[in-house]
Amino acid sequence: MLKLVTRETETPEDDLRPSTPDELLTRVAGGDQLAFAELYDQTAPRVLGLVKRLLKDHAQSEEVTQEVFLEIWQTATRFDTARGSASSWMLTMAHRRAVDRVRASQAGRDRDLRIGVRDLDTDFDSVTESVEIRIEHERVERALGRLTELQRQAVRLAYYGGYSHSEVAAMLGVPIGTVKTRLRDGMIRLRDEMGVAS
Repeated sequence: MLKLVTRETETPEDDLRPSTPDELLTRVAGGDQLAFAELYDQTAPRVLGLVKRLLKDHAQSEEVTQEVFLEIWQTATRFDTARGSASSWMLTMAHRRAVDRVRASQAGRDRDLRIGVRDLDTDFDSVTESVEIRIEHERVERALGRLTELQRQAVRLAYYGGYSHSEVAAMLGVPIGTVKTRLRDGMIRLRDEMGVAS
């Protein structure tokens, strides 16, 4: 009996396998619009979900998500697979944009509040409390500025963004142990910078 030996070749199923975000982003860096459309379809819900978690407002979240994808299109050539996955690169970008929007909104609200109450008589205690809070906030910001970039990034995501250690690890594309080390070292350094007794 004659047995036919066939060579393993690519099957039509291989052509149907969806490209990974890493593969798509590499193609986007070359100006491939179809790859960008596929990347958008694959990742937009996740990006929008992250942004919406921070902004709460759906319309603003959609706007920021559009800004993120515009930035992805414009800066895809900067993506480096050696530094992490496409998903974590994109989600970090989305988180940064959302935080920027929160800060801008907060600054606008603060400005409106200052304008609205500047002629209002306030009692001494509320003014004192407001000044103390602002001074404390400035101390924390100065202390955060003295952390390494990696420590600061982990602390901001975990404590300001409210992400779990595993979510921070996924966003930064590093092992969870690395995130825990960065957080521990960052918090120790923050405590020292703030002059807080352990």
